[in-house]
Amino acid sequence: MPDQALKLFQNMFRVFRCRPGIRSFNTLLNAFAESHQWDRAEKFFAYFETAGVEPNVQTYNVLMKVLCKKGEFLKAKKLVTWMWSVGMKPDKFTYGTLINLFVKIHDLNSALEVFDEMSERGVEPDVACYNIIIDGFFKIGDFVKGKVMWERLLRVETVFPSVVSYNIMISGLCKCGRFKESLEIWERMKMNDWKHDVFTYSALIHGLCEGGDLDGAKRVYEEMVLRGVKADVVTCNAMLNGLCKAGKVDESFELWEEMGKCGSRNVVSYNVFLKGLFENGKVDEAINVWEVLREMDYDVESTTYGILVHGLCKNEYVTKALRVLEGADDRGDDVDAFAYSSMINCLCREGRLDEAAKVLNLMDKRGCKLNAHVYNALIDGFMKHNKVGTAIQVFREMSTKGCSPNVVTYNIVINGFCRAERFPEAYHCVEEMLEKGWKPDIITYSTLIDGLCQGKMNENDTALRLCYQFLAKGFKPDITMHNTVIHRLCSSGKVQYALQLYWMMRKRNCANLVTHNTIMEGFYKIGDCEKASKIWAQIPEDGLKPDIISYNITLNGLCTWGRVADAVKFLNDALAHDVMPTVITWNILVRAVVFYGEST
Repeated sequence: MPDQALKLFQNMFRVFRCRPGIRSFNTLLNAFAESHQWDRAEKFFAYFETAGVEPNVQTYNVLMKVLCKKGEFLKAKKLVTWMWSVGMKPDKFTYGTLINLFVKIHDLNSALEVFDEMSERGVEPDVACYNIIIDGFFKIGDFVKGKVMWERLLRVETVFPSVVSYNIMISGLCKCGRFKESLEIWERMKMNDWKHDVFTYSALIHGLCEGGDLDGAKRVYEEMVLRGVKADVVTCNAMLNGLCKAGKVDESFELWEEMGKCGSRNVVSYNVFLKGLFENGKVDEAINVWEVLREMDYDVESTTYGILVHGLCKNEYVTKALRVLEGADDRGDDVDAFAYSSMINCLCREGRLDEAAKVLNLMDKRGCKLNAHVYNALIDGFMKHNKVGTAIQVFREMSTKGCSPNVVTYNIVINGFCRAERFPEAYHCVEEMLEKGWKPDIITYSTLIDGLCQGKMNENDTALRLCYQFLAKGFKPDITMHNTVIHRLCSSGKVQYALQLYWMMRKRNCANLVTHNTIMEGFYKIGDCEKASKIWAQIPEDGLKPDIISYNITLNGLCTWGRVADAVKFLNDALAHDVMPTVITWNILVRAVVFYGEST
């Protein structure tokens, strides 16, 4: 198109007996801009001076468009400043283009600055400028500022909201979950006699369905039909999805038939309906819809296979799902990773591990990118069925297939080793995890400590070595994780090991009140009241104040070992520090007095 425009431009005098004017120059310049031919646009702009043509505001608006499309927002902003400096007044299009650029890069603050500059310079923003900024705020989820901008628009006497403005507000509020407010905008739109278009209806129906207000969505849909606005396929899909989510299967079938009669079905419609039927346990009906789709001229999407296989697996039609996958392979249809992972997950849950491995191989053969999720499911399946060797073989195979293990993978392998009491291998797996830069999470800690605490006593040295190693690798100490380790050690009676970790945490200033309470309770459980008392003394030293849980642990510990009188002193201390006893507190003391007597 630009080449044809250039040819016509060059032949204007010969064909029309007139020379190109500024409008012709601007039109050709814009043709280069629209086709993203930036170099030709810039060279042609340089030709303006050679041809003796004086650029005008429209010329610079095209250049503004070029700069914005190239993402050169600083140059674009300087162009506006320069235009004012040479006495050329930028117009609404100039500013609107610049505002749109800032909105696209989510810099709403700069967009507002440019918008406010318009008024200060005497250029009144039009409704399009308002719409751009309102839409920008909703797209980043800031409905509060979106509403503020909307109120500004309503207050201006010379600019009025358009249908687009209302649509942006309704769609944006729905996406932000503000369904009641979107209905208020809807009512305002009706009150001002604005004609709703299909986008308005579609946005509101979709939003209300997503928010669970099916009755509201149905009212809007019925009104749309009464007003003679033909529902497009997007609107019908939104309504169909809402009916399925609400479990209104009969009504969804009525709408489905209506969509068929009106020719308002597409592949997305089939996907929505299949998913809805599966979620409502209507497997036979879903299979019938699938068979109809296969007879249509539509190209079945990989997404459809994902929905179909997942739905069949979820409803325990595993063999049927497997046949669907095999059929897709025979026909050469595209199948997405979601379908394969659903199949592998389901087969692993049923213990059909060899078949799951075959599906993984099929996935690889068909060129579908292997991911950690499918490998994790297969490895976990082998581990849970005590096939540790095969699980490790699959684990090692991951990297050769271009798929790196993630934290979840390592957690599965560590858990498998611990369950098999192969602790040295679990330890080496953690070492490998750390060497590859993966940060252990709470599941890693819990899994490993559970396994080690249930093993032999000397395995706890391994647990502590791991804690030190986590820190040596530069990982920031996580109080929750360390408290979990201390709790597990104390629960298994390994309080001395817990104490080592406790002192390490205090040294690194990452102990909190839960840490002190946990280790203190551990010492009371083994009858070491003196060490528990020393832990109590550390609480104020760390700038903490005992809470009622701290007092209850101490009271329970002392009473358990017959030291009721000391427990009563702690009760008085709690009252003196305005820590109010709970039902648990009184139960501890009453049981102790009944069992030991008041004088103990």
